[in-house]
Order: sequence, then C-alpha cells, then structure tokens
Amino acid sequence: MRGVNADSAQGVRSPAALAGRLAVPVGLLAAAAGAFAYVGTVDPNEPGHYPVCPLYAYTGLYCPGCGGLRSAHAFVHGDLLTALQDNAAAVVGFLGGAVLWTVWVVAAVRGRRPRFTLDPVYLWSLGALFLAFTVVRNLSFGGWLHP
Repeated sequence: MRGVNADSAQGVRSPAALAGRLAVPVGLLAAAAGAFAYVGTVDPNEPGHYPVCPLYAYTGLYCPGCGGLRSAHAFVHGDLLTALQDNAAAVVGFLGGAVLWTVWVVAAVRGRRPRFTLDPVYLWSLGALFLAFTVVRNLSFGGWLHP
C-alpha cells in the first residue's frame, strides 16, 4: 500500500492507540455517570437541594428543562413513567445521548471519526419541537406535560 508504512499501520491497531481514541468518550461517560449518580442520590423532589428554575420563579412558566432533574432522578431509579411525566423531552435527550455516545464509541473502536452532521432543516425542526413542547406544557390542555 503506497503512502502507509508498517509502523503507522501497526499503530492504528495497537492497544495504546485504541485507548487514546476511547479516552474522551470514556471520560464523558464517567462525567455523565457521576452526574446521574449525584442526582440519583440527592433527591430533587425535596426542597433546598437544587436552585429553582429562574423562568418559573419569576413568571410561573415552565421552560423546556423544568422537571429535568426530577426526570433524571426517576430515570436513575428505573421509574420510566414518572421520568416521562416529569420531563418527556429530557428522557428523549437521555436516550438520544446514549445512542450518540454508542455510535461514537463504535466509530472510535473501528479507528474512524464519527460524523455527526445535521442539515439546518433538522436543527430548525428540533428547535421548533422544543418550542412547541414549551408552549403546550404551559397551556391549560397541556397539564399532562407539567413537571
């Protein structure tokens, strides 16, 4: 194979190279696991443990993140129905993050760079979904989305 010497081809498959490629995803997993472990042990349903959402405190409106900590707490304890009731968007985000992390790790093990590219239409659609989620959860008929 032209342009590739034996040393560089061997370096791609070495355990040290694999460890280097997995360092960032494993570090991110450790940080996320630590955050979930903290929220799982320190109950956000008890007042005084976490700050109140500023938007809710000043306006009484629920932001897209309101109930996210309670949702994470229920998610850690395996209560998926309560997690969805507290913040359905957060649960979708937890699962989506797990899928993206898995794709990243598989690409790293294979020696490839993961490509997470989204067209602007997908980003605008995601923003519109969050906006709709926020509006509906603050209307009277969207009470089932209240945390």
